[in-house]
Amino acid sequence: MQSKGAIKFFAIVLTLVCIYQLSFTVVTKNVESTAKEATGNDTKAYQAYLDSISGTGVYNLLVKNYTYQECKERELNLGLDLKGGMNVTLEVSVVDLIRSMANNSTDPTFTQALDKASQLQRNSQEDYVTLFGRAFSDIDPNARLAAIFATIELQDRVNFNSTNEEVIAVIRDEANAAIDRTFNILRTRIDKFGVTQPNIQQLGSGRILVELPGVKEPERVRKLLQGTARLEFWETWNNDDEMFGYLNSVNELLRAETKAGSKDSLLDALSDSTVTASDESSEADLLAQIQDASQEQTEEEVKDSSESASSLIDQIAGDSAVKDTASQTFEQFAEENPLFALLSPAIFQNAQGQSEYRQGPVVGYSLIKDTLKVNAILARREVKALLPRNVKFLWGVKPPTPESKALELIAIMTNGRDNTPPLDGGAIADARQDFGQFNGKPEITMRMNPEGANTWKRLTAENVGKSVAIVLDESVYSFPTVQGEIAGGNSNITGNFEINEAKDLANILKAGKLPAPARIVEEAVVGPSLGKEAINSGLISFVIALILVLIFMVFYYNNAGLAADLALFANVFFIFGVLASLGAVLTLPGIAGIVLTLGMAVDANILIYERIREELRAGKGLRLAVSDGYKAAYSSIIDANVTTLLTGVVLYIFGSGPIQGFATTLIIGILTSLFSAIFLSRLYLEWRLEKNKNVAFASRLTENLFTNINIDWISKRKIYYAISGTIIAIGIASIIVRGFSLGVDFKGGRSYVVRFDQPVSTTDVRNQLTDEFEAAPEVKTFGTSNQVKVTTSYLIDDNSEDADQRVESLLVSGLDINADQIMSSQKVGPTIADDIKVSATWSVLFSMCVIFIYILIRFRKWTYGLGALVALAHDTLIILSLFSIFWGILPFSLEIDQAFIAAILTVMGYSVNDTVVVFDRVREFLGIHHKSEMKKVINNALNATLSRTVNTSLTIFFVLLAIFVFGGEVIRGFSFALLMGIIVGTYSSLCIATPVVVDFTKRDDQESK
Repeated sequence: MQSKGAIKFFAIVLTLVCIYQLSFTVVTKNVESTAKEATGNDTKAYQAYLDSISGTGVYNLLVKNYTYQECKERELNLGLDLKGGMNVTLEVSVVDLIRSMANNSTDPTFTQALDKASQLQRNSQEDYVTLFGRAFSDIDPNARLAAIFATIELQDRVNFNSTNEEVIAVIRDEANAAIDRTFNILRTRIDKFGVTQPNIQQLGSGRILVELPGVKEPERVRKLLQGTARLEFWETWNNDDEMFGYLNSVNELLRAETKAGSKDSLLDALSDSTVTASDESSEADLLAQIQDASQEQTEEEVKDSSESASSLIDQIAGDSAVKDTASQTFEQFAEENPLFALLSPAIFQNAQGQSEYRQGPVVGYSLIKDTLKVNAILARREVKALLPRNVKFLWGVKPPTPESKALELIAIMTNGRDNTPPLDGGAIADARQDFGQFNGKPEITMRMNPEGANTWKRLTAENVGKSVAIVLDESVYSFPTVQGEIAGGNSNITGNFEINEAKDLANILKAGKLPAPARIVEEAVVGPSLGKEAINSGLISFVIALILVLIFMVFYYNNAGLAADLALFANVFFIFGVLASLGAVLTLPGIAGIVLTLGMAVDANILIYERIREELRAGKGLRLAVSDGYKAAYSSIIDANVTTLLTGVVLYIFGSGPIQGFATTLIIGILTSLFSAIFLSRLYLEWRLEKNKNVAFASRLTENLFTNINIDWISKRKIYYAISGTIIAIGIASIIVRGFSLGVDFKGGRSYVVRFDQPVSTTDVRNQLTDEFEAAPEVKTFGTSNQVKVTTSYLIDDNSEDADQRVESLLVSGLDINADQIMSSQKVGPTIADDIKVSATWSVLFSMCVIFIYILIRFRKWTYGLGALVALAHDTLIILSLFSIFWGILPFSLEIDQAFIAAILTVMGYSVNDTVVVFDRVREFLGIHHKSEMKKVINNALNATLSRTVNTSLTIFFVLLAIFVFGGEVIRGFSFALLMGIIVGTYSSLCIATPVVVDFTKRDDQESK
């Protein structure tokens, strides 16, 4: 073997690099093991211990003494599915950015274009700005964007003479800049969040991927990522006769509409709030809570009620409206007072029985579930006409007391022209979490820059005795009463904060506001216990697969099998070392990729050993047979692995998350297995030969297997066509009639894996959640009988920040479980679901094209490329058919999702690997026996490769069987697709691909004559 010294040198260097990189993982595990022993089962103490030594040196090498934190950053990364955590894809809301650039224009063409572009985006791969420009032109070809975007802020870039194309270019530049700023701001927020080994990257199309290993508070993360941090300081109205008069005029308008039977009447909407005597959360309880809260928070000063509204005020402030909580009483009150049935004014009765207004800017209270209805009322044009131009209403961020179920409505005083506050978050120079001086509760302390400090000084001087509202993302956090002018630029935000909540809010303010809202369009949460189970199942499947392969190689190839086993161990070691070196993430599908690589690595040794056995049967000496066997096998090995490598590259480009993890390990595994199988195994064999030690390539049981096979494959091709055609026809019929069980990432929605203490019925679970989700969710047993997977599309189009938490709360309350029983969750918005489907389709088609082109180049005949393409289509259709026929019948999930697409592409890679080996032998035989009958030569070539084909297929089959049985429920459908794919791929390489080449070669020869 040439360049033996260079190969040894490279192997030694690679080994040392892998040892160095993996040593950090060993060190961190030892440190963490020591921490567990020191702290027992106390999670907080364990984390505190690790935090205390994060900067302490724990690994002293000659060049440097690495701290625990530095070792942690260099250890082998585990994916979220192996250690728990959260994977989030955010999409920057370009529609909100465009609205902001246009100063919230109400131009009809503009608003219609935004709505139309949002609809088009669901089924389009084009960016939002392009869709908006097209929609604007379609709605009104003569309309000019310059008339909308020629604002003061854009005056240096857009004027009244700018064309629509020029304005669109400006919008696109602003959108791209906003996406970049959003990415940087989110990265700053995440860095301050304190998660080890976070990952954040831009995905294109305004999307940002965030991976946070080990997080246990998904709702906290959602708030951290989605909050735009638009901080504003506003002057406020006072709750008095004047403000109540405005609200009462709205109430009278709604009353008149109700009695007139107007279509805009809100009486139907109020029916949701109708209570009965048996209702646990009655309206009476709510009003009592509101009155108690009002009385506790109202100052001593009393406001006399106005004459015109005194009767209604007394009715609301007293208890006459709530003494009888029967449905009829509340309906009568709602009919007379449509607004006040939803919004209870901030009025109460004092100890003397007199009605008083609550002092400050709070003008009313509403049940949390009714706030949207109140917003709808206040947004109506005819209602706005009754209100002052310089008033807007905002809700408090949370109920005033932990027991309350109502939010406060605060009256904000604007300038009447635009929505610009006197002071905003741009003035904040620093923010930190602190504790109140008098009550000791968590709060946020802010320090302003000089310009902000001057504005704050003026604002407080002008509002002594009044309230200034501190607003973040359109929610009022606090509205302190100004006692005097505040100089120095310091201020506090107070509220019912938890410590972590205050810390997160301070971090958000310090990092800066997002230029546009970022909404979660895809999310996956894996609980830590499920992550541990995934590690255990992954390791079990890996060890069993490894043992099976090791035993098989020694059984079939005698002591030469030891060389393959040593190469296999080296290959696994190199894979983990390279993963650690690259900082790549090891996921559960990644473990499956490594296990699959074991089988494919053995294929190279099988190809070599079968060639060596042929050379020995031809009478050559052992040394010459080894040398010629390696040379003869090179072509097939390279071709087979390159095609699989191309499939892995396509998977990496088009996949995301765990699928990329699978592709990464597959690509690394193919490269390291080539080096191990071709070079390291040969070094070992030549070392034994140099030492005059015996090397045997077969045992007594396997020596003559497959040596006298004479199957007439080509003559039976019509039978094979008929068998395949029948299965595919049945499958297509099933696809038309039954369809597929689509995963969340293909149809959009939310899915939750829930574990119960006892076995449960999927029907019972579905019935329990039907009312909660307003439609029956899809419920399937997931693994054991006490675990189910719930899928729903409820609120999937709701982009509000609390939508995820609301759905999860309904799931918890509907099933009467603890939040800890939700083992994992996934969310995919409709837009990204469409993108995933398109991406999956293109990945399959692109893989086929790449493989066809490669085979065309290598074999220089289009018929070979066509044969491989037909075999790939055949394999894909049969796997699709099986998933359509058997979903709902087999006791495990057969969903069509991203993992299934990865399985299809992997099957394609294996199938073409097998096909190329066969083609390579056919080409070789045709070159040697070019005068013989083509049919006979091809049959001989197929029979010659049968030993390799069967051995490789059996090896990989048993490897995949180990994954299927022991790999866990998460990848069972994935491994089933691979398992069936190996069977179908082996069949197609022998019975479909080569016969197609024969048929079309005959036809091509006839046409050329």
